[in-house]
Amino acid sequence: MTSSGALTAEAEVRDCLARIAERETTVRAWAALDPELALREAQALDRAAAKGPLQGVPVGVKDIIDTADLPTEMGSSIYRGHRPAADAACVALLRAAGAVILGKTVTAEFAGMTPGPTTNPHDPAHTPGGSSSGSGAAVADGMVPVALGTQTGGSVLRPASYCGIVGFKPSFGLLNRAGVKPAAESLDTMGVLARSVDDIALIAGALAGWPASPTSESAAPPRIGLCRTYLWPTALPETVAAVEQAAQRLAAVGASLREVALPPSFAGLTEAREVINCWERARAMAFEWRHHRDRISARLGAAIERGFAMDFATYLAALRLAENYRAQLEPVFAGFDVLLAPCVAGEAPAGLDSTGDHRFQGLWTLLHVPTMSLPTHRGPKGLPVGIQLVAPRYADQRLIAASHWIWQKLEGEG
Repeated sequence: MTSSGALTAEAEVRDCLARIAERETTVRAWAALDPELALREAQALDRAAAKGPLQGVPVGVKDIIDTADLPTEMGSSIYRGHRPAADAACVALLRAAGAVILGKTVTAEFAGMTPGPTTNPHDPAHTPGGSSSGSGAAVADGMVPVALGTQTGGSVLRPASYCGIVGFKPSFGLLNRAGVKPAAESLDTMGVLARSVDDIALIAGALAGWPASPTSESAAPPRIGLCRTYLWPTALPETVAAVEQAAQRLAAVGASLREVALPPSFAGLTEAREVINCWERARAMAFEWRHHRDRISARLGAAIERGFAMDFATYLAALRLAENYRAQLEPVFAGFDVLLAPCVAGEAPAGLDSTGDHRFQGLWTLLHVPTMSLPTHRGPKGLPVGIQLVAPRYADQRLIAASHWIWQKLEGEG
């Protein structure tokens, strides 16, 4: 604390480091930490005359995102000890806004499907989701207030739902990806994980360039479309309850709510995303596949092999299909501020060998629209289950404002 009683950056960082020391042997959320470096950064910020909008906020950074002062190992022994020469654009922007980079969070191997050691803070026998596993778990466990992730299928929203926090995947291309290891460049999107919508708004504002201020509490009730999607038959009872109860409660407190359906052809979204993902991931991994194939997991190797085995016409057809689906979205959103949709199949599955089903998030990732997960419900084992809110592409600020209103109502009701 300062003499005026204000919380200092150093105090914030020390609190985070104390929580990490207490819980990291169980949660295993961190790939790289340098406590002394983080404290030096915080002390320098406390001494600085100029204060940024994120002054002293500790941030975790997914370990496929470059940092000049910490290793970037990408969840793979291939990059053990790798030290980039520069920060990724998103890291540089956070530092410029006054944030403290606390450390690097565990990622699934190359932000893919083979998980690292991270556990779910609510029950270490369950997955935290992935591939932004460490970011989701660290934020949920109180080790850091916010963290960066990336999403190619569902790698931000699924950990947010499984760990019981807020997850935000912006519109495709809105946040700069320079310095981030590509997975599938037609899909890769930066994302933010936090414990409140206000914190999401602050971090996203610093990265996107809009005013980095908390969301307004006086926003009008949003117009909400209840969109169960073609995956609804595969939703487990806890997800069905989460979506339906949220819809009922929001309608009861003043939101305009109507049902809306995706066009029947949208059922092809899932396979189109898989084709694009495998094709582009194979080529993004060309160096590692050629020189270090024996150090790539069997699961990721199978996706790379599938990608290289595809003919170009198959890939091109998937790209064209995706563009066609995006062009059909305008009537789906007509008359709505946001859509309310299922976020996950259910609560986090038991075991650490999988990060869960990405399909409920992946269809919106392919559509390039912004999405938000809110931690509104619990499943039969007491684990979190989130709902998903979706807005048209580039309506990110509208999504954040609507999410703030919805979260206030559902949190108060819950």
